[in-house]
Amino acid sequence: MKGVFWTTSEAGTLRLARRFGRELAGDEVVFLIGELGAGKTVFAKGVASGLGLRSVRDVCSPTFTLLNVYQARVPVYHLDLYRLGGGDEVRDLGFEEYVGDGVILVEWGEKIDFPLSAVRVTIEVEPGGRRRITIER
Repeated sequence: MKGVFWTTSEAGTLRLARRFGRELAGDEVVFLIGELGAGKTVFAKGVASGLGLRSVRDVCSPTFTLLNVYQARVPVYHLDLYRLGGGDEVRDLGFEEYVGDGVILVEWGEKIDFPLSAVRVTIEVEPGGRRRITIER
C-alpha cells in the first residue's frame, strides 16, 4: 500500500493502519512521522492489529521506555525516538539487531540519520482535525 489517504477520526486512522499492517510481509521498518498528537501511536495500534495483535490496548507510546515489543504473527518492535537527540543516541539503541526479525515501528523516524531502508508514513493534521497520511515505499 502506498499513496495519500485522508482520515477524519481515530477510528478511520486505525482502519487504514490495520489494512496497511495486513499487507506487510513481516520484516519491514516503518518510520512514523508527524507532529505531537498527529496520530503516530494510533497508527502503530492499527498496524499491530493488522499484524494479528489481539489487544491493541497493549500498544502505547514507548516515550519513556524507548522500546515496546508486542507478539503478533511476527514480533512488533515499537520505538519512540522523541526524547532522543538523534545521531549517536539513536545509534546507541542498537535496534538494528531486530531488522529482519519482525516489523519495526519507529515514531519520530526522521531522527535516524544513517541509511536504513524503511517505509515512510507521514501524518499531517489539517484544519478541522482531518489527517493526511502519506505512505511511501
